[in-house]
Amino acid sequence: MAQDNRFLPVETPATASREQFTDPKAAVARLEEVYRDGTDFLSGHFVRTLAGEPPKARYRAYYPEVRLSTTSHSQTDSRLSFGHVVAPGSYAATITRPDLFRNYLTQQIGLLMKNHNVPITIGPSETPIPIHFAVAGQSDLNVPQEGVLDFSLRDVFDVPDLETMNDDIVNGEAKPHADGALHLAPFTAQRVDYSLARLAHYTATAPEYFQNFVLFTNYQFYVDEFEAYARRALADPSMGYTSFVAPGNHVITDANDPLPANEKMPQMPAYHLTRPDGQGITLVNIGVGPSNAKTATDHIAVLRPHAWLMVGHCAGLRNSQRLGDFVLAHAYLREDHVLDDDLPVWVPIPALAEVQVALQEAVAEITQLDGFELKRIMRTGTVATIDNRNWELRDQSGPVRRLSQSRAVALDMESATIAANGFRFRVPYGTLLCVSDKPLHGELKLPGMATDFYRTQVANHLLIGVRAMEKLREMPLERIHSRKLRSFSETAFL
Repeated sequence: MAQDNRFLPVETPATASREQFTDPKAAVARLEEVYRDGTDFLSGHFVRTLAGEPPKARYRAYYPEVRLSTTSHSQTDSRLSFGHVVAPGSYAATITRPDLFRNYLTQQIGLLMKNHNVPITIGPSETPIPIHFAVAGQSDLNVPQEGVLDFSLRDVFDVPDLETMNDDIVNGEAKPHADGALHLAPFTAQRVDYSLARLAHYTATAPEYFQNFVLFTNYQFYVDEFEAYARRALADPSMGYTSFVAPGNHVITDANDPLPANEKMPQMPAYHLTRPDGQGITLVNIGVGPSNAKTATDHIAVLRPHAWLMVGHCAGLRNSQRLGDFVLAHAYLREDHVLDDDLPVWVPIPALAEVQVALQEAVAEITQLDGFELKRIMRTGTVATIDNRNWELRDQSGPVRRLSQSRAVALDMESATIAANGFRFRVPYGTLLCVSDKPLHGELKLPGMATDFYRTQVANHLLIGVRAMEKLREMPLERIHSRKLRSFSETAFL
């Protein structure tokens, strides 16, 4: 007969007291200590219960917490969109994986200390760490499904809780903490942990390898070009890249190192050209469709990248366009519908000047065209994103009228989703597409239609995306994360 564990006493790690810090590095070190104590405590008891030891208590550990209290309206630099709270009061955020986010946390906490001249309090929160997330980094441990064990898992360990694993903060719908404190960060610890687990599943690479500049594409060809570029970069130490990581967490550090083939590719394979400071470039092949685009960006957002760009194929809507021409999106017609519940379609998704300039300069640099001549191969305009891959088979009177009224110059299935989620998550975004067909003008996407010009342009396209990211990397952080992405009342953390 199975043991009834519903009324077990609660056992927790040795209570960690709250401490105040004026040094951001020391504060982050304390976050790591509290988190490590909690996960070690849970993992140890979990291993013993799996080995058959009857649980003697309900085992619970808590996420660490960052807390700020200020009583004055600080005079902060009005040019900055982050690093300060909007009004006097108490602010708090639960934190997970402080080892993974060490640089980010040190920077954000340091800015709070500088801008408000107050200490930061570090200690345990009141949010339990689910056992699934506590053991997620241990490849030899898996949490069985409910019913496999001879006891109810949720009677002995905490499990993920949707109450603290949602997007209420970034969607502007979150209520204050139970004690009245406002939110300090855009995501709760459980929401971050959930996405870290999803990223490993969907991309087959560990979150540790993701870089701060992310390219999204919808064709395998770009992956091949990215690997070729990465090998050239590894052969030139002056470029600053130190490794290339492929799905399966296969890492190479030499340009001539082989990459083993994966027996089974993930749904959205990710590839990482890394730098020691995390300022390298990640490429994710999200495949086709707005659902994939939303899924990828929902989870990558918790890593707080500095920019993400879409570089993929599109349908050209103007007769003057050629296959291989580029489209730089400066507006989006959103008919993808996957974000309607999170970001209403009446919310405008503005073009970001810093990203637009970087993309245009990169096109000019790679193609050796500039000024008026650049118009021969690139248009700026509205990009329409839809959720029906075979839209051209429907009655054209409705879709074509809307496309014309919106002044759309291109159509795809991902770009507006990625841009809209960038806007929602306060991640700088942009889109540069390459025309691969013109369905309204009789040039359907069929085998054998590629011209030499088209092949050359597609090969250049990936290089343009990489070069744009490198240009953005050279900008000061406060310039990339502009005030255009921030609302009236924002979290202090990026």
